[in-house]
Amino acid sequence: MSKTLKEILSSAIIAIGLLSAYGASAATPASAKSAGDFGPPQGAPIRAVLTSPPHVPPPTNRKFPAKVIVELEVMEKEMPISEGVSYTFWTFGGTVPGSFIRVRQGDTVEFHLKNHPSSKMPHNIDLHGVTGPGGGAASSFTAPGHESQFTFKALNEGIYVYHCATAPVGMHIANGMYGLILVEPPEGLSKVDHEYYVMQGDFYTTGKYREKGNQPFDMEKAIDEKPTYVLFNGAEGALTGDKALKAKTNEKIRLFVGNGGPNLVSSFHVIGAIFDKVRYEGGSNVQKNVQTTLIPSGGAAVVEYQTKVPGSYVMVDHSIFRAFNKGALAIMKVEGPENKAIYSGKEVDSVYLGDRAAPNMASVTTATANAASGTLTVQDQINAGKSLFNGTCSVCHQANGAGLPGVFPPLAKSDYLAADAKRAVGVVLRGLSGKVTVNGKEYDSVMPSMNQLNDDEVANILTYVLNSWDNAGGRVTAGDVKAERAKAVPKVAAEH
Repeated sequence: MSKTLKEILSSAIIAIGLLSAYGASAATPASAKSAGDFGPPQGAPIRAVLTSPPHVPPPTNRKFPAKVIVELEVMEKEMPISEGVSYTFWTFGGTVPGSFIRVRQGDTVEFHLKNHPSSKMPHNIDLHGVTGPGGGAASSFTAPGHESQFTFKALNEGIYVYHCATAPVGMHIANGMYGLILVEPPEGLSKVDHEYYVMQGDFYTTGKYREKGNQPFDMEKAIDEKPTYVLFNGAEGALTGDKALKAKTNEKIRLFVGNGGPNLVSSFHVIGAIFDKVRYEGGSNVQKNVQTTLIPSGGAAVVEYQTKVPGSYVMVDHSIFRAFNKGALAIMKVEGPENKAIYSGKEVDSVYLGDRAAPNMASVTTATANAASGTLTVQDQINAGKSLFNGTCSVCHQANGAGLPGVFPPLAKSDYLAADAKRAVGVVLRGLSGKVTVNGKEYDSVMPSMNQLNDDEVANILTYVLNSWDNAGGRVTAGDVKAERAKAVPKVAAEH
């Protein structure tokens, strides 16, 4: 075969290949469908049900793709971020996080973004579930008092973050402009008893943590990634107390957990629960028997588990100082019968002093003997109480009675004790929960019941406290404790 012929044949082969490639490329838009495209919408258009956190819209329960109309309004509004602290949030739907959106894979979504006339800033929306420039941001830039519209097909199933992407993007997100959109698979999700919507965000205020009044946004803190607050659902206490999530034993729970950021990665954990399944990073892959799941900024996860034992389950970012010192804490209250085979509860609680037992227990033994003989003195109680306090109470309240700022209230120079010393008996026996003000500072923690201590032990500990660290003095007797223990009263409530 001549060189010329070889060249001709080679050129022909290349040409055929190019023609084939061109033909295939040209034919694709007309004849091929993307994965997740189940054809044109069927039936009449549907208006999406949008819900405020922690609520989730009902399942779509459709076997066909539809045209779904989503109308979401942007509002800038001042709301509480902590007790006595307000912040001007920028919101989707008037809440932080924004309204939960639920559609089916293959749906055609007609999206309307409305910016309230009272807004001071233009806004847009980037939905991570959108295939298109900016996730819709390029088509949704909306000035105050205006409305924008664009349409997209939900091609990929999963749980996706949405957020404002107007410059400066970080500031818009830091002010609360984020939420979740769920794109259900065609077959839907498995049935559960409860679905809840939880989303973490980090906030940057000019004032310190819990500093009262309206607190503006602090750009320098945001750039340095040093948040004042790390919160679930936009406010400290948004999911605690009477706002806690609720369930009963032996129910299946599904949490849609997002992380708006703008900066921090979340180590999401429910204390006392193991996640049966986690759809991590919002995708289709599933991990089982997970203790803590990482959720990146701008990411989400679907967490499922079963409630087997009653009680209050604390949800935290397990970067743990964020939970107890910046607000990243929520509660799920589970009611129902106990199951001692799975969890017994406390079975033994006794004083253990290790190699300090001999010297420390001597004062306790002396006080016990003198109480039996009727010769017990205040000093006997103080000596015994000090030993018992160091072994039982000092972890939280510290050996010097100073407590931990913002977490555990001080016992030293305590105006709370001075106001009603005998009230402390009920606190020790029944615990204390909720907000309490001590020496002019607010605390919102939980003290567990210490009713495993006998009457003598409680009396001696409190007598020691009353006569230490510049407190006014006083005495609590075993009889005082016995009388209080006999009362059929609820847990002592916090008082300001």
